Amino acid sequence: MRADRITLKNLVFYAYHGVFAAEKELGQKFEVDVDMRGDFQAAARVDDIDMAVNYADVYATVKDLVEERDFDLIEALALNIADEVLSGYEVEEVTVRVRKPSAPIGGPADYVECEITRSRSDMAPLGEEDDGLDDPAL
Repeated sequence: MRADRITLKNLVFYAYHGVFAAEKELGQKFEVDVDMRGDFQAAARVDDIDMAVNYADVYATVKDLVEERDFDLIEALALNIADEVLSGYEVEEVTVRVRKPSAPIGGPADYVECEITRSRSDMAPLGEEDDGLDDPAL
C-alpha cells in the first residue's frame, strides 16, 4: 500500500456527547482530526476530483456524526467516524482523533483525546460484528 495521506485537522463542532446529564444538556466543543491513508496517485496524476477522496464530503460526514448523533463516549464517536470513512471513501486506513477540551475530569487539562486507527482489513462483514463474548479475558 502506498503511504499517501490526506488529513483534516482540528475540525471544531459543538455537540452534546458525554456521560453526565449536564454535558448532554449544555453541550461543549469537540475537536476532530481525520488522517486517511491510501493510494491517491491516480487522482493526483490526472488532477481529477472525481477520482479523489473529496474531503469536503468527508467533512460533511464527520459533521453529521458529531452534531446529529448522540454518544456517551468519545471512543464511540471516534469509532463511528472511522467506520463511516472506511465504508464511504476509497481509503485503506484511517486514524481519527477526538478531543474534548472541557471534559469534566476534576482538574485542569488542555483536553482529553481518544485516537482510533482502523483499516479495511479490520472491518467485519455485515452481520459478523465481534460482540467480545469469545474474549478469554472475560
